[in-house]
Amino acid sequence: MYLTTNAESLRVYEALASEVRLQIIDLLDERERHIKELAAELYLSSAIVSTHVNKLQQAGIVTSKMKRVGGGTYKYCSLSTEYLQIQLSKPNDQKRKNIETMLPVGHYTDVAAFPTCGIATTEKLIGQYDNPKYFLDPERMNAGILWFARGYVEYKVPNHLFVDQRVQELEISLEIGSEAPQINENWPSDIRFFINGLYLGEWTSPGDFGRVRGRLSPDWWQGDVNQYGLMKVLRLNANGTFIDGLQISELTIHDLDWDSPYLMLRISAEESVPGRGGLTLYGKGFGNYNQDIRIRTYYE
Repeated sequence: MYLTTNAESLRVYEALASEVRLQIIDLLDERERHIKELAAELYLSSAIVSTHVNKLQQAGIVTSKMKRVGGGTYKYCSLSTEYLQIQLSKPNDQKRKNIETMLPVGHYTDVAAFPTCGIATTEKLIGQYDNPKYFLDPERMNAGILWFARGYVEYKVPNHLFVDQRVQELEISLEIGSEAPQINENWPSDIRFFINGLYLGEWTSPGDFGRVRGRLSPDWWQGDVNQYGLMKVLRLNANGTFIDGLQISELTIHDLDWDSPYLMLRISAEESVPGRGGLTLYGKGFGNYNQDIRIRTYYE
């Protein structure tokens, strides 16, 4: 979940400003529970616990569903997110001149995918699980998610700058995670980024998140597969290359060929040792962020 200092994020901060609600989060992190269970463990009435749970639901932290168990119907609660990202500085993107391009995850121009792998739209799986040939199916243009145990995807990013516009910074934001057989929260993956064949650096994803259902997961999406990733922001400027503000290489924005009509963005997960590796890309309709790969070129 991505938070800022705007009014929409305020409800999340308010939801967290309670010792009882933090205790509820800790209990739900262990496993899903119904209201009466939470009330018994917290030594509170069900009505009070329901009020706290509703506050967490309104903030998007907790989700619930009714289940019939043993002749009774109970409201079962679970966490809908496990990570919060907070940007305290006020975004100034609107003040800076930029050109924005949104790339659907299926609009790659080159791919190499190895099982476990798959690709899907918000309505259906494209082809079959673990069959790389479906990554070339024309339906891939509508894909909202793709994953593979090792390989890469490469995108052509159009360069819309005019000759009299000087580039200042390139920003790439995307929701991404590891890929494990089924799901595994502790499954690190070293994901590498390249532009025009130049190595930008790598980011290590901590795992393949699936214990909690993705906020945008379609109803037909199974519960034992990838659910969401982490939103990462890659920046290239005159000082180097950064992910979420941490420098990953000394490659600068001026090392790229801006005379070319496009940039080649490659995202790869190299062959790794057992227990780590893979890559999952989330676009619109999947994960926790309703966003495709967003690329902004800032200029003056």
